[in-house]
Amino acid sequence: MINVYLGLAIAISSVVWVELVRDVYHVLSHLWQPLYRLHVWHHRVFRRDLSTVSNTIYRQAHWYNDVPEALVMLAFSLLFWFFAANFSFAPQWLAGTGTLYTLSFLLGAIARGTGIPYADELTDITHLPGDFTSLPASWFVNRPYHWRHHFDNQNAYFCGTISLVDKLMGTALSLKGKKIAVTGASGSLGQALLKQLHLKGAKVTALTSSQSNVVLEINGQELPIKTLTWQVGKEAELAAALEKIDILILNHGINVHGERTEEAIAKSYEINALSCWRLMELFCKTVRTNEDIVRKEVWVNTSEAEVNPAFSPLYELSKRTLGDLVTLRRLDAPCVIRKLILGPFKSNLNPIGVMSADWVAKQIVNLAQRDIRNIIVTINPITMILFPFKEFLVSVYFKFFTK
Repeated sequence: MINVYLGLAIAISSVVWVELVRDVYHVLSHLWQPLYRLHVWHHRVFRRDLSTVSNTIYRQAHWYNDVPEALVMLAFSLLFWFFAANFSFAPQWLAGTGTLYTLSFLLGAIARGTGIPYADELTDITHLPGDFTSLPASWFVNRPYHWRHHFDNQNAYFCGTISLVDKLMGTALSLKGKKIAVTGASGSLGQALLKQLHLKGAKVTALTSSQSNVVLEINGQELPIKTLTWQVGKEAELAAALEKIDILILNHGINVHGERTEEAIAKSYEINALSCWRLMELFCKTVRTNEDIVRKEVWVNTSEAEVNPAFSPLYELSKRTLGDLVTLRRLDAPCVIRKLILGPFKSNLNPIGVMSADWVAKQIVNLAQRDIRNIIVTINPITMILFPFKEFLVSVYFKFFTK
């Protein structure tokens, strides 16, 4: 039985190994000019709808890019096989799984290069034209994910099958040039997020209930930020502005602490849950095209109050409501929706927070660039355990009992 598990581990490792080789080769193809001269043919082939510019260029691109890439994968797969044999791993023949796997890529590339009918439809799945029927995948590369490498940022989204290398490099989500709006922009975390996103090359917009324009201090200089004023209950007035936004970050909220009056209840649910829900639905209506599906996202600050006490009951209840609404919406959302599950950071809402807003914002952006869909930033290890478990169970429950 041990040999069976060991053999399976060797087989899987050999496949993962050649995938890592392919992704590193792809990265080098964008960094090293001799390889880029070959790889650029691949980028000359496709229009934005993934239709091909010309069959001739399509076939040439496989001889210049795909076949050499597969040959490099093949050479390194044999190295893995040699390594397994040299260290007497058993059963050794399963180390050749990566070689067989690579041969499928090599033969597919040759078939496409020679123009064999239907070879592209059977072996070049990530480049097939047509409407996207799914969102960009998180761990595996699908058509929407790979589209972003061609037309969102060619210096990101390098992976071919599994997105491990992109996650490690922080290239699984490019923020460069993205139009990002942040609610609660006058608060500590709102301003910190605007700053970190600006530093990553995003075009940021501040959404605030304050009448003052938001100004960031970066490297000792003041930077005025495009500011839109809005009020809770009047979310529809932002509809036109949201059409032009790529990523909406719902970060506004209120903490009434120990109050339990009728007004406190209404205010907590209206601001912390219902207002965010209305903005999320309003933004989802702006997702209409293939490009919208791959570029547009919503990030929602639901707080670790979803699973842990915050010693402010109405804050907990309203944030849990928001968290459940987001989990429900994710089941058929037209774009990626990320949750920000944050521990106590110092702000006007929580003056005794133990984390700095700047540090929290930096972690949020770093994890988002690694395409983490549930971004947990906290000092509480219990949240790391409880939240994924809770999110999975609630999602399954909603999936079975809603339609």
